[in-house]
This record gives sequence, C-alpha cells and structure tokens, in this order.
Amino acid sequence: MENRYRPRRTCLSVPGSSAKMIQKAKTLPADEVFLDLEDAVAPGAKEQARGQVAAALAEPGWAGQLRGVRVNDWTTPWTHSDIIEVVARAGASLDIVVLPKVTDASHVHALDLLLSQLEATHGLPLGRIGIEAQIEDAKGLTNVDAIASAPRVQALVLGPADLMASLNMRTLEVGEQPEGYTEGDAYHHVLMRILVAARANGIAAIDGPYLKVRDVASFRRVAGRSAALGYDGKWVLHPDQIEAGNEIFSPRQQAYDHAELILEAYEWHTSQAGGARGAVMLGDEMIDEASRKMALVIAGKGRAAGMQRTGEGFRPPS
Repeated sequence: MENRYRPRRTCLSVPGSSAKMIQKAKTLPADEVFLDLEDAVAPGAKEQARGQVAAALAEPGWAGQLRGVRVNDWTTPWTHSDIIEVVARAGASLDIVVLPKVTDASHVHALDLLLSQLEATHGLPLGRIGIEAQIEDAKGLTNVDAIASAPRVQALVLGPADLMASLNMRTLEVGEQPEGYTEGDAYHHVLMRILVAARANGIAAIDGPYLKVRDVASFRRVAGRSAALGYDGKWVLHPDQIEAGNEIFSPRQQAYDHAELILEAYEWHTSQAGGARGAVMLGDEMIDEASRKMALVIAGKGRAAGMQRTGEGFRPPS
C-alpha cells in the first residue's frame, strides 16, 4: 500500500533487452523505472529479455525508484511466463506490473489472481505488487471505470499511439494535434475520461510518452497540458525528459508555499483560539473548506516531491 502514494512524476520506460540501458536507468532520478518486455522487445528476443529483466530487478544498486516491469498483454503467448518468471526471481524487489492493452476489467482480475498465487508460493506479502493499467483503445476507454476499480490497480496510464490508431486519428505524431484539428485539444476527452476514472477510485493518472525524445521544449509543452489538468506524471523515454518531467509535475515553488500558508491559516482560524470560523480572509483572499481541499492537493504533491518551503509561515494576529 505504501507504494500507491509514492510520486510518479516521471515513469521511465527501459527496453528489457538492453543491459546497458538497464544499468544506466538504476542511477537516473525518475520516480519510477519499469523494464519493458512488450513493444520495446522484438518477438524473437522476448525470452532472453525476460531473464535479463528478472535478474536486473533483483540486483542491488537501484536509487530508490519504484521498480516495475511491463509484461506483454493477455492476447499474446508470453504474458503468463513473463509474470511467473519475474515474480519468482525478483518478486521481493518488484513494486509494479504494467499491464498493457487493458480493454476489460477481467484482464486485471486475471493478473491479480496470478500474482496472489505467486506471492503465496514465494512467501511474499499478499497484495504488495501493484498494477498500472494501460488504456490503449476505444474499448478500454469505454470500460475505464471498471478497470480503475479492479484489484491492485494503482494507476491508469494513457497509451497514446495505440489509442490514436484505434480511433483512426489522422496523424503519425504521437502527442501532437492531428493536422486539420485547429480548435481545442483533440486529446482532451481521452485525458479527462482517464483522469476522472482515476480520481473517482483514488489512484494515479499517468500521461503517455512523447516520442520526439530530444525535443525537450515540445515535451515540456505537451506535458504541461496534462499536468495542468491534474495528472500525476508522464512516461519518459530518455534521460533528457526526466528533469523536465519532475519539474513540470511538481508544484511551482510559489504555489507550494501559498498552499502551506492556506493550510496553516485555515487550521488556526477554524480552531477555538482563532474564533472557530469557517470562512476568513487571508490577505485579500477569502479562504474556506474548499480552499483547504485545493491546498491539500498542491501541498501533498510538493511534500511527496521533497519540496522545502521558502516563504514565511502563518502568524496569528496578535
């Protein structure tokens, strides 16, 4: 359960077939690192990559990131073996299983049952390994509420490329607006649908990758959209995207300082010493219970990101 509430500002995808990239990933400041056995690994290399991933996850030298594996989806012949081998060899070090192409909650239930059996077999804490469910087509988006409420799900992840293909969207640029769509954001409904389902079930919402990995300015622009909506983080594919992602999905320092100030002021004003008032002025701003809830979101994200307060604290009037 403790992993459910850890930051996921940047979730680094690493090809499970590349020993060099896996070793480098151990030292990088991404909040989460998952080793990929699905799209990043060719069919003929999956068996070899599976063993390499299991060994790497169990090795020392990681820098405190959430550790995960993306297995192949349930329509393939590899999923069962992916889960069994990785959990058998690295279950004590495994925090997350990323399950791709989830179209129905039954996909998650099947994974939950298999994980429960493996945890019991290998003496692991029951239920500790979480699931991140990737929503990658129209059917998955339609069933997203049931998927979000399924056992072990700690995050919903947008899989943009497959979803764009599923919708027959007329573009080859993942994350960019399709040519001819000049009003609004073509992805807004999808982003909000996933976000609402995640929030209704108390889990994280993660935006998918931006494939032009060396164009950090465009990554910032695209990531800023989902961060503004309230997403917790984004997949990253290259070390250059990590610093930008960690910054974008953390509160701005001024906003964090102000959120902490609101919480302190509201706690005092609603106390007996402060007059037990529910709506008060903080400078030229009225704050109330709704203000407290909004401040809790910003302060919580800042604390999780390890931010330190720089502004002055609340001083009760004398």
